Amino acid sequence: MTDFRDHPDPIRFNVPAIEGNELAYLEESLRGGHTSAGGPFSKRAAAILQEEAGSEEVLLTTSCTAALELSALLLDLQPGDTVVVPSFTFSTSALAFAARGARLVFCDIERSTLGLDPGHLGELLDDSVRAVVVVHYGGVACDLDGIQAVLADRPEVVLIEDNAHGLFGRWRGRPLGSFGGFASLSFHETKNVTCGEGGALLVNDPAMVDRARVLYDKGTNRRAFFLGQVDKYSWIDTGSSFGLSDTLAAQLTAQLECREKIQAKRRHVYESYLAALAPIVEELAITLPVVPEGCDPAYHLFHVLMPDRSTRDRVMDQMRSEGINPTFHYVPLHSSVGGRRFAARETDCPVTTDVSDRLLRMPYFNDLTEAQVERVTESFVRTTKARG
Repeated sequence: MTDFRDHPDPIRFNVPAIEGNELAYLEESLRGGHTSAGGPFSKRAAAILQEEAGSEEVLLTTSCTAALELSALLLDLQPGDTVVVPSFTFSTSALAFAARGARLVFCDIERSTLGLDPGHLGELLDDSVRAVVVVHYGGVACDLDGIQAVLADRPEVVLIEDNAHGLFGRWRGRPLGSFGGFASLSFHETKNVTCGEGGALLVNDPAMVDRARVLYDKGTNRRAFFLGQVDKYSWIDTGSSFGLSDTLAAQLTAQLECREKIQAKRRHVYESYLAALAPIVEELAITLPVVPEGCDPAYHLFHVLMPDRSTRDRVMDQMRSEGINPTFHYVPLHSSVGGRRFAARETDCPVTTDVSDRLLRMPYFNDLTEAQVERVTESFVRTTKARG
């Protein structure tokens, strides 16, 4: 495989950006003496997220994976319980629940949004299902109306949003991350808003807030103590150490304060790719992202579905030889070694398999310039037209 970095002027897939007061806040955190979890910047970041999402509670975590693991703890999974997850997602959407003893049921996706297919979900539901995990791929809402309709007569099934891609996205005016009992966020360096590594659990179910705080605080009622609800705190439940360092929360706070600026930049990159490629989709035999009516996307990424896998692989390799680094994902979970190991039963996910073979992600980051977008699209169009 050609290494794009050998080119004298490479275009990376992702470049994290400094957008505002990141450096000043990092210094303030280091000099302030509270660098562990729960400090002043953690409170500021959580307040912004709570305002954006309308959640009952926001718990900053070391990663989106940790947030999903906390949601799995809150489910109190028992032997025989299953969790439905999309096959087209990153492994952590599934392993957080497998690690707590759940068996997994893999669901296919829709061709339009690449989100969980409500029709297939309806076929998979049975009395063993405790939760359904949905992913808003690329920051585009999955069919929440359809999923909620399927779950309408199963109030015991918890809807969990893996909203790693979807912060600031909306469905029918409502924030992504506000539909499930829980939702996870990611602040990994590849995400719109980043602190290098970090995440958050949004708790939307008021009945789960107190226990979520206990599990978050290593199984203690420490939060209740600081709120004056008890006169001392002690170990009362299971849990773990989930909290994000306040120094990383300082970086996160600065990014969140620039959220409108960041989203405007990313929307511009998205629309630049769209304008360059939309007029020639039939000529190239490609499919561009679909944004359903009623959806305000989060502009996390820009993907293209190629005619077939061989074309995708050839185009990626040629672009890399020209110093441009596109990428692809995901390897379908239902056919992976881990997926087969933890699956409750075998399921068929043909759309996932097809999309995984053909999907290509363009370089995408806040400060990608017009000249870089032009160079990326010129290389992509030329190599796609070459047809091998």
